[in-house]
Amino acid sequence: MTGTHERALLTAAEVFAGPFYAEPGRAYHTGAHVRALLDALEGRGVWTPALALAAWGHDLIYDPRAADNEVRSADVFGDWLGTQGASGELQAEVRALILATRHTVPVHTGAEALFVDADLSVLGADPEAFDAYDRAIRVEYAHVPGGAYRAGRAAVLRGFLNRERLYLTPEFAKLEGQARVNLARALARLS
Repeated sequence: MTGTHERALLTAAEVFAGPFYAEPGRAYHTGAHVRALLDALEGRGVWTPALALAAWGHDLIYDPRAADNEVRSADVFGDWLGTQGASGELQAEVRALILATRHTVPVHTGAEALFVDADLSVLGADPEAFDAYDRAIRVEYAHVPGGAYRAGRAAVLRGFLNRERLYLTPEFAKLEGQARVNLARALARLS
């Protein structure tokens, strides 16, 4: 992408994605989450157009009851990228980045590792920001009864804590210690 086309595509992505991130029921997976992800990448000097586009597309579809949000997001955003004249190579890269945020399979590229780390950077945020995130996730899962939510959320948090490393890249590695403290605190609140 050239500079002018790149800027136009990124602006168009924000306009296209904005209404999705403003849907009712979203408390964490909003435009503020996308901007935090972009800030995390830019603040570490690793921002690229593909990463920025993936940030706008990665939670486009968000239904807490569904297990295929990332695939659906990648499909919708990929179709949109195609209508904008994005190259097949860029479309494939953005799709791979979005799918990496399923957090269930190993990443294959350095860009995927950076994107996954940026998506998880909230885990290593200061305690107040982490607690706000944790409360917002509960709001998004308001349809789940208390006991079931606590059990499911505890399993997710334990899954993160059981990882040898939460962050895969040197750019995000400094968040590891705070993330483990935050996760342990949140887990203790659930018991």
